[in-house]
Amino acid sequence: MSEDKSLEQLKKEAAEKAKLEAKRKVEELKKQKEEAAAESAYDVELAKKKAAAAAKAKAQALAKQKAADSSEKSEEELAKEKAKAIAAAKAKAAAAAKAKAKAAGSETTASPQQEQPPSLNQPLLNKYVKVIKEHLGEEILEAYYINRLSKDVPTLVATPTTYYRIAEFLKYNEQLSFDYLSELHGTDFQTHFEVYVHLYSYKNHQPVALKVKIDRERPALASITKLWAGADWPERETYDLLGIIFDGHTNLKRIMLPDDWVGYPLRKDYEPYDVEV
Repeated sequence: MSEDKSLEQLKKEAAEKAKLEAKRKVEELKKQKEEAAAESAYDVELAKKKAAAAAKAKAQALAKQKAADSSEKSEEELAKEKAKAIAAAKAKAAAAAKAKAKAAGSETTASPQQEQPPSLNQPLLNKYVKVIKEHLGEEILEAYYINRLSKDVPTLVATPTTYYRIAEFLKYNEQLSFDYLSELHGTDFQTHFEVYVHLYSYKNHQPVALKVKIDRERPALASITKLWAGADWPERETYDLLGIIFDGHTNLKRIMLPDDWVGYPLRKDYEPYDVEV
């Protein structure tokens, strides 16, 4: 009886042990599946990240290439536009020159006009020339005339070397006393530059103009700001737009255009650096 019980107990323990072993194997198998699933999910996520990174890199490369192509295209278009603008400007200048020459030719073939009477300002010009030559010498003036196109103003022509000396004499000589500077400007004649100075004497109520021709290759002239403070800005403007250098000016820099502007817009051969401006 005792043996039967022991056998029964052994069977029961063996069954329990087998059950536990089966349960352990099931749990171990489940764990292995979970680990395999997790590893597979990790691999999938890693693959997704790699694919996304590759796509992003490719998109950036394409965008960079597209930007480079666009930049090259813009530069080519800009060069073409600049060439067109330059060609149009040259054609316009040539047409204007041709029209001017034609007009000049027609004037010479037209019937001669009656000789104009002497200007009312001729006595003033005679006075200026006489006083200047008496004090500064016969050769000091290059020329002198009545400017019919500018209200018959008596006009004196100096050279770059005599310009300042004559200007100084016009201001300080007691017979002349041109104490007010009303205007100073420059003009490009393609072969040379000219600077005009218009003066007025409040003491005598008389006007005069001083003109000087200067070399276009090295356009430089003495500043007269020490004689007339009002020449400060006009000299800067003439420098800004024509590139004429006024030696002795204490603040000779651009006054209308920015410091980094390329070229001088009032020169006849000026070509815009930026065709959009």
